[in-house]
Amino acid sequence: MLRARHHQAPMRRAGLAALAVAVLAVAPARAQAPTPNPNPQMVAAQASFDALAEAERKAIQNDLIWAGGFSGAISGSFGPLTFRAINTFKGARGLADGVLLPTERAALAQTAQAARDRAGFRIVADEKTGVRIGIPTKLLPKREAVPSGGSRWQSADGKVTLDTSASPPGDTLEALFEKAVAVNPNNPGRKITYKLLRPDFFVVTGETPTGRFYRRLSAGPEGLRGFSIGYDKALATEVDKLVIAIAGSFDPFPTGPMPGPETAVASGAGGASLTPPALRSNERYGVALAVSPTAALSAAAAVEGCRNLSVAGRPAKLRLKDDASHLVVLDLEGRAAGGLPGLRTEAPGAEEALVLVAFGDDAGRRAAVALPGQSVQAGGKPAVRAPLQPGQSGAPAFDRQGRLVGLVAANPSDRVLVAGVAPQRSQALADAAVIQAVLGRAGLSLPVAAAGSELSTGAVVERVSGAVLSLVCGL
Repeated sequence: MLRARHHQAPMRRAGLAALAVAVLAVAPARAQAPTPNPNPQMVAAQASFDALAEAERKAIQNDLIWAGGFSGAISGSFGPLTFRAINTFKGARGLADGVLLPTERAALAQTAQAARDRAGFRIVADEKTGVRIGIPTKLLPKREAVPSGGSRWQSADGKVTLDTSASPPGDTLEALFEKAVAVNPNNPGRKITYKLLRPDFFVVTGETPTGRFYRRLSAGPEGLRGFSIGYDKALATEVDKLVIAIAGSFDPFPTGPMPGPETAVASGAGGASLTPPALRSNERYGVALAVSPTAALSAAAAVEGCRNLSVAGRPAKLRLKDDASHLVVLDLEGRAAGGLPGLRTEAPGAEEALVLVAFGDDAGRRAAVALPGQSVQAGGKPAVRAPLQPGQSGAPAFDRQGRLVGLVAANPSDRVLVAGVAPQRSQALADAAVIQAVLGRAGLSLPVAAAGSELSTGAVVERVSGAVLSLVCGL
């Protein structure tokens, strides 16, 4: 069951999240999902890549960041981003087959190390907060403690500042996230360009009239640890690339020996996944919503071409497909856990803030995620603007009172990432009226929920968690 809570195992992830105007992001390190129908070259390249030791796979991705062709997270998992980055590096060196020959691998390592040396990039252990993080010491030569208890690295002219922070157990990730994304009347030019809240970390990125910034905060047994960086927009060309490398090196709760400057910092998951099944190349994924103890609603795109289906680990069968709405009703074997969502009958306002609950790829496994969304219109029909990716078709959208507003009926078919994170895009949304009509054809209905008080993102997730289920399509 999906729950908005702190992850109790040590967090050893890094990742990247997108600023809307630049290729810059910080998100959890996550595996790159295989394409539904990979081409033969990608299949062969993945087999070659997967045959390498995990440390070498991560080292290649780390080197590709420094070579300038890779903007994803260091996960050790092969996907389109790694495939394209390898071919970008190879250029005229050989065939664009996604495979690094020994001589090409050596050239990549040499190119990456030269770039690190130019930046003076070093992994440092911050004694103030306990984190490990990569610092481009030539750009940020000034270091000092800050009153909040963290450390600060700064450029000589003060135009780039990186801060680390830590707080003891007791502070809540949810409360700090809500504060970070709140409108600040004292800073009217501040604009949030990306926000993401998950049970064990959050990311907020944005800009001011003259600068850019992002903040990442991770939760673990020792409390909350994170870092933030702000810099002048005029330096974006230089700093954007370095921030990707800094984010890839960030380890909020490190264990084991200190890595050397050339070592890719592991960004795999620490501790148990919220949903244990690992990703497989012969499976496609989606999201389903429980609409009765033995039935669920999802998008038709999530179940097309499936030889078998399971929802929340239970076998599922198609009961009804509605071509007009692109929704399906599924019968589940056994009873689904959790209560049913309440439906909102009134249409959401223009660009009303919504909370989408889905599942994402996290170090090769399916993990729960809450995504920010906005109600919009696309071609005169209801839609939602959200950072959705393949595998999140059928994701339900809720208002800030925890009422069901609609279901993502479209399938985000292409995996678009900006520096490792999905950008905001519009997707078709089956609204409450459509949902009730489809359920009525199947002899089902959802209760209508009355208006209530505004809830935090975490409270919304907590309220609806039992009804949001992971869907697996066997191909």
